[in-house]
Amino acid sequence: MSRSSLMLLLALPLLLLALAACSPLTTLNALSPGGASERTLDLAYGDGPRRKLDVYRPRELPAGQTTAPVVVFFYGGNWVAGERGDYAFVGRALASRGIVAVIADYRLYPEVSYPDFLKDVAQAVAWTRQHAAQYGGDPQRLFVMGHSAGAYNAAMIALDPRWLAEQGMAQSALRGWIGLAGPYDFLPIENPTTKPVFHFPGTPPESQPIRHVTAAAPPALLIAARSDRLVDPARNTGRLAAALRAQHVPVTELYYDRVSHTTLVATLAAPLRWLAPTLDDVAAYVQAPPAK
Repeated sequence: MSRSSLMLLLALPLLLLALAACSPLTTLNALSPGGASERTLDLAYGDGPRRKLDVYRPRELPAGQTTAPVVVFFYGGNWVAGERGDYAFVGRALASRGIVAVIADYRLYPEVSYPDFLKDVAQAVAWTRQHAAQYGGDPQRLFVMGHSAGAYNAAMIALDPRWLAEQGMAQSALRGWIGLAGPYDFLPIENPTTKPVFHFPGTPPESQPIRHVTAAAPPALLIAARSDRLVDPARNTGRLAAALRAQHVPVTELYYDRVSHTTLVATLAAPLRWLAPTLDDVAAYVQAPPAK
C-alpha cells in the first residue's frame, strides 16, 4: 500500500466523524484550502437578498494564460433550499485550477416557482458576463455549471434561449455547460417536494430541458453517479446526452462508480477528491472545451 493510500485510510474515520458532527457542507468548506484563491463576497446582481453572488478568482494563472475561463455555478436543494456560502469549496476548487468561479444564489420556493428562478439564474449569468473582466475572467470563455436542481438551472439556461434573451444574450455567449447529476427529463413528477415548484399536475412540458435540445446548443459535459437513486442517470443524463448527439452537439458523458447523488458534488472538495476525478474532468473541459 502506498503512503498516500495509507494516509487516506487513516484520515477517513476522522472525516466521517466530522461530517456526522455538524453540517457536511460546513465541514467540507472548513477542510478545503483557500490559499490558491481570492474571493469577493455579497455582490448584488439584482434586487433582494437572494440575488447575490460570490466570486472566487485564482491567485495565479497557468503559464501562458493572461485571463481565466469563467464558470457560474448553481447549487442544488430541490429549488427549496440552498445558500451560496455553503459551496465555498466549489469556488475554491475551481479557482485552484485557474478558473474564475461565481457562486450565485437564486430565489427559492415558496417565494417563487417555475419559471421565475430561471430569470434569476439568467440575470446572474448576464451580470457575470458584464463584470468578468474585473476579476481576471474572459467573458468569451463563459460556462454555466450546476449540481442536481442547479444542473437543471444550468441546462435550461444553456438549452432554452428564452432566458438569456431576456438579458440581451444569445446561446452562443456560452462556451459550454456542465451538469452534475441533473434532472433533465422528469415528467410526471414523483417527488412531493418538487410538485408545487413546477405546478404539478399542470407542469408545463416546456419545463423539461430535454425538450429544448437543438443544434444551436452549446457543448456539454454531463457527469452522473452510476448508482444515483434520486435522479435516474440513464433517464436524465443518458437521454439528454443522446438527444444532444442526435443534433451533432459535442457532449462528453461520464459516470462515476464510487459516488452517490449527494457525494458527487462533494468530490470537488479536497478531502473527497479520491472518490472521483470530478475536479480534474471539469477543469480539463473548461480549459480546453470541444469546438462547436
